[in-house]
Amino acid sequence: MIFDFFLRSFRILLLPFAFVYWFIIWIINKLYDLKIFRSTSFGLPIISVGNLSVGGTGKSPMVEYLIGLLKNKYKIATLSRGYKRKTRGYELAHENSTALEIGDEPMQFHLKFPDIAVAVGEERIFAIPQLLHDRPGTQLVILDDAFQHRAIKAGIDILLTDHDNLFVHDFYLPTGDLRDLKSSYKRAKIIVVTKCHPELSGEEKNKIIDQINPQPHQEIYFTAIEYGQCYSLLTKKGFELKSSTTVILLTGIANPSPLKKLLEKYCEQYFMLQYPDHHIFTIDDLKNIRERFEAVDAADKIILTTEKDAVRLAKFGQELEGLPLYVIPIRHHFLFNEGKKFNSSIESFIKNFERN
Repeated sequence: MIFDFFLRSFRILLLPFAFVYWFIIWIINKLYDLKIFRSTSFGLPIISVGNLSVGGTGKSPMVEYLIGLLKNKYKIATLSRGYKRKTRGYELAHENSTALEIGDEPMQFHLKFPDIAVAVGEERIFAIPQLLHDRPGTQLVILDDAFQHRAIKAGIDILLTDHDNLFVHDFYLPTGDLRDLKSSYKRAKIIVVTKCHPELSGEEKNKIIDQINPQPHQEIYFTAIEYGQCYSLLTKKGFELKSSTTVILLTGIANPSPLKKLLEKYCEQYFMLQYPDHHIFTIDDLKNIRERFEAVDAADKIILTTEKDAVRLAKFGQELEGLPLYVIPIRHHFLFNEGKKFNSSIESFIKNFERN
């Protein structure tokens, strides 16, 4: 709590830099609006998933949701920047790819959906033609974390915003978390308020809708985090989390708060071992993790991590032997029985694109 107070105080001191940042992104957006900077379209359906802020709003689970919805109907490809990878330029995932080569989130997509094309490239406008050359049968491209990059004009933009940090109440970097103009939300076709309480009331839903003030062409949805069954990183065997189990929560993600809330609800005792977002784990980290695990005085204890962290830990292979390291998957659950409506909107976009 004390650290959070000093962090907020420090960020307030950076307010002049936030105004400079706002002016820069305002200029960039204005140049696109005036068509001085051009957005490029492609002759196939493109779905963009993104947000206006830094930090976790559930982009990767949304990409996975879309893949699950569409993969049996279309030949899908995903295209990401490949944040914090050790390579540069365009890369197409293959059977020997690692998180270091393509990034943790694309590696997660590649492992969970090996039949779809997973590519990375900082310059998406050049990466898409290369992707279509490598996979000429591609019928649909999902752009991961691309909303604020206007060089490509997606057919449909899905904008995510965290229930506990709505973009309408946020401020610009470095004082706040916004990396794009608040007014940019108007470009989205779909807005999804993520990480809501599963029992979100209709009254609070309407209050949030009023705050966001969606445009006539926009649809707005609400989702809660839904957790799947834990499984062993090494053996993939399922594991049922019990209240008596002591958990060491190992994360290198932007926002571990939902996981902490889950453990506070279901576990009598847990400890936190937190690293920066997209952290590249080292052998020294693994030594520290093992020491922290062994120092916990409990007969029934495990290490629990996210799927995104798991792809960065998998490289250690045999060095993980002896550690009860488990992974917990997450997915979006649409509230107010509006999942079918969301699915229909996405599928209608693709079908209308094909007809045109």
